[in-house]
Amino acid sequence: MDTTFDVRVWQIERGSGKLRESYRVRWSVGGTRHRKTFQTFALADGFRAELVTATHAGEPFDMSTGLPERHEPRASSVGWYDFAVQFTDAQWPRVSANHRKNTARTLMIVTTALMDWDPPGVPSRRVRTALSDWAFNTNRRDYAPEDVVAVLGWVRRHTPTMDAWTDPLTVQDVLLVLGTLLDGGRVAASSVKRHRRVLHLVMRYAIVRGILLSDPVPESRNLTQHAGAIDRRRLLNERQAAQLLDWIRDRSRSGQRLQAFFATLYFTGLRPEEAVALRVSDLVVPTSGEGQWADIVVHAAEPEIGRTWTDSGTRHDQRRLKARAEGETRIVPCPPSLSTLLRARIQEASLLPEDRLVPGEHGGVLAGSVYRRMWDHARRATLPPHVYASPTGRRVYDLRHTRLTMWLNNGIPPAQVAEWAGTSVAMLFATYAQCISGQEQDLRQRLDEMQDARATLVA
Repeated sequence: MDTTFDVRVWQIERGSGKLRESYRVRWSVGGTRHRKTFQTFALADGFRAELVTATHAGEPFDMSTGLPERHEPRASSVGWYDFAVQFTDAQWPRVSANHRKNTARTLMIVTTALMDWDPPGVPSRRVRTALSDWAFNTNRRDYAPEDVVAVLGWVRRHTPTMDAWTDPLTVQDVLLVLGTLLDGGRVAASSVKRHRRVLHLVMRYAIVRGILLSDPVPESRNLTQHAGAIDRRRLLNERQAAQLLDWIRDRSRSGQRLQAFFATLYFTGLRPEEAVALRVSDLVVPTSGEGQWADIVVHAAEPEIGRTWTDSGTRHDQRRLKARAEGETRIVPCPPSLSTLLRARIQEASLLPEDRLVPGEHGGVLAGSVYRRMWDHARRATLPPHVYASPTGRRVYDLRHTRLTMWLNNGIPPAQVAEWAGTSVAMLFATYAQCISGQEQDLRQRLDEMQDARATLVA
């Protein structure tokens, strides 16, 4: 390998194309000029800084690649498919089942975007399934059937090497695919943000492994700032919530049990995966008796992900509370009406302290398919057709949104609402900014009082 210390690095050049600006780094090694184009100034500046640092440290530069010998990336010798599989295995033990599933989906979309065509005679859907359910699933990959192995072998041979990411057009094409549905529609902004977050993690891993010099994926600037904001049309009013809970209570077999589940979400704002993990002992009732506020101690979450993604092989993953350390809990106030309902259910079903507070039919975890089906039946039976077709209460999670909005609109301090809800104040405002109302008259009265005081002072 021919190397030299004759290196010159020039300032970053700024260019403007038809669609976006670009930034070019130019340098010469042994009299031979090199250049590299980036979509953001930060990426260009980072790459230039690495070149300058190498020259100051007296490192030799490769004459053929124009890069520092010690920092020469291995992108051209590493295939994308092999690297994506390696990334999956590296992060698998450290992340939740839901994160594993989301990562697999992002890697599947990126891999299909990098392929020029599908395997001959194999439908695109089978290729996507082979990638998401087998290639990027550490637990299942070694047990893939022969037809899946054949598809994955073809994909491995027909995906490019990692140096494809040095081409801005390739990066642009991948990001376009990540933001487009199969039918040509636009992907939800929250999903695009999730895809890009995974892709940034992949690129950082490539940098750490010495495969890439910098992250080629630009930071997102065009995503809707409040993409996660809740549409106020999704919120239920008190009359609608009461009708839904009453209808569910009157169903045979599981009506009263599921009413307790939905009432818990509505009155405490818990996430469904937190409510299904509650035990009888988590309901702390004061010794003074009926008609008193109680507390619910939230200590775990059991989201339903799928047995192929969990370490236990069950459909529900057992996780600590969101944004909390292992073993941490939070206490949520339980109003007297809900406390009375839950205590009646405990007595009627003869539940023990270690039993689930809202169990499934056979005592296990309440299945999402069960409560989602009951909720849809209740909406169809109690809401007018035009309301049923609207976003109002369409998702079970809207019960939580309704309660948190009610707390905010009734003057509960945001910091307290965030504590009860298990989220941050910033996330609270970003999510419910469009739903906060009912306080304008009080605020205007305060402004009037301030104006009157100023007028009196001037007089």
